[in-house]
Amino acid sequence: MSNLSGIKIISSLEKVYSNDNVPSDSLEYISLLKNERKSFQVVIESKEEAFANSIIETDLVNYKIYRVVDVKSDLPMTKTGADDYFKFSDNGYYPDLLIPVTNEIELLKGKNIFWIEIDAENNCIGQHSFKFCIEELYAEISIEIIDAELDFSDFVYTNWFHTDCLMSYYGFDAFSEEYWRVTENFLKTASEHGMNCVLTPIFTPPLDTAVGSERPTVQLVGIECNNGEYSFNFDRLTQWIDMAHRCNIEYFELSHFYTQWGAKNAPKIMATVNGEYKQIFGWDTKSTSKEYKTFLSALSIKLNEYFESKNLKDKVFIHVSDEPNFSVISTYAKASKYIHKIFRGYKIIDALSDYWFYKLKIISNPIPANNHIDKFLGKVDNLWTYYCSSQKNKNVSNRFFCNSSLRNRVIGYQMYKFNIKGFLHWGYNFYYTQLSKETINPFEVTDAGKSFPSGDSFVVYPGENGTPLESIRLKVFYDAIQDMAALKTLEKLTDKSTCLNIIENNGEFNLTFSEYPHNDDWLLATREKINELIKTKNR
Repeated sequence: MSNLSGIKIISSLEKVYSNDNVPSDSLEYISLLKNERKSFQVVIESKEEAFANSIIETDLVNYKIYRVVDVKSDLPMTKTGADDYFKFSDNGYYPDLLIPVTNEIELLKGKNIFWIEIDAENNCIGQHSFKFCIEELYAEISIEIIDAELDFSDFVYTNWFHTDCLMSYYGFDAFSEEYWRVTENFLKTASEHGMNCVLTPIFTPPLDTAVGSERPTVQLVGIECNNGEYSFNFDRLTQWIDMAHRCNIEYFELSHFYTQWGAKNAPKIMATVNGEYKQIFGWDTKSTSKEYKTFLSALSIKLNEYFESKNLKDKVFIHVSDEPNFSVISTYAKASKYIHKIFRGYKIIDALSDYWFYKLKIISNPIPANNHIDKFLGKVDNLWTYYCSSQKNKNVSNRFFCNSSLRNRVIGYQMYKFNIKGFLHWGYNFYYTQLSKETINPFEVTDAGKSFPSGDSFVVYPGENGTPLESIRLKVFYDAIQDMAALKTLEKLTDKSTCLNIIENNGEFNLTFSEYPHNDDWLLATREKINELIKTKNR
């Protein structure tokens, strides 16, 4: 007699919690373009713990199967300042981690969730079937691959990459053979999920660092100072860029030239001075220091020559300081003015949400948070957006454990409507507590030591042998990027008005960054309408 009591296919937007009922509706059909990946889930209910062999019946050649694993959260949501659009905010376990599985699968008593990802590449255009069989039960879905391609052009996505966190977790040294191997593993996974820009640590990034303390040195630029004259070695920077290009990374954002939250100090910078390797700038260096300005001026000349020789100048982004607010506008303005002066011709970007920084021409390319973006819309060319732990109100998109997957994914439609050209997030793999005071085990601590809502500080987990393990949130955000790319494809076949009419159900509502239907069916049905019109227009 079978231990199984049910099997069902559901959408990738469903988050099935341990105390939930299985969703009543089955997913029967999905479509995808020929350079797209799309996912769904299989729910298997078992009366007892058991091992069973699964059989996949399909002519599709590219697919992956993962088990969805619940992960602990001690801080799913902060107690103040949040809206009411989240699943629940109690301490407990949330579905997030994706563990690759083989045909033999372990079944736990109760609900077992498996994530299936279909890759259209190397598969034939047209109709396909995918049947998941286990013992005498099976679930089946129809899959259509459409003869058109997603348009990923003209969009930059960066999710800050922290190599020192990999060093701290795995225990290898900076720039060792293991450093480069593991870093490339993690960067390749980032690229496979839409990231085409990488935070590049020419210095150790001055991010999430307690005043007076430091993070492990990951400085790529070699510096020597002999008798007051600076010279620079870019061999490790070249190694980094070559690695990034192997991972299909196109853009490079240089680590910030000043400390976070106002540009008051210099970052930690190491150099060999008259034969001695030591720190030459840091918390004791004021941003207005003549010595630091002299150093930056010398560096900027050589960096410019380097990037021009590599034909990368238009692929490089420069940062001043992360998340300054109005209280430090004077300090930030001085630092920004100097960076704009010595890095003329570069795109200078910073995450900040006070419109005065742009209105007063202190920053040329502001990146406002999605709950502050309205003041910037229509006024800033090539506008980007970001979110972090603070974006928990006004129903804006975010990727916390307790957020619905729809709230994660809807940003694709939003960024398309408002012509957003880039997205930034600070935590691809931040495995420290707040202010980088301690290393964490991200399988056990998901909230940076009860500092940020779980899901804010990383989207990949550190797996065995230096291999990243993916999350539901990583996959769903990539779906958002694919949604935006599909709309760009359709716009080329029709026009933007047609695309917006589909998104907004012919004027039924006005999509904004805080207003959209809180309904999975709307988002999924909208995407199928987009695909159907692409197929029709592309014949």
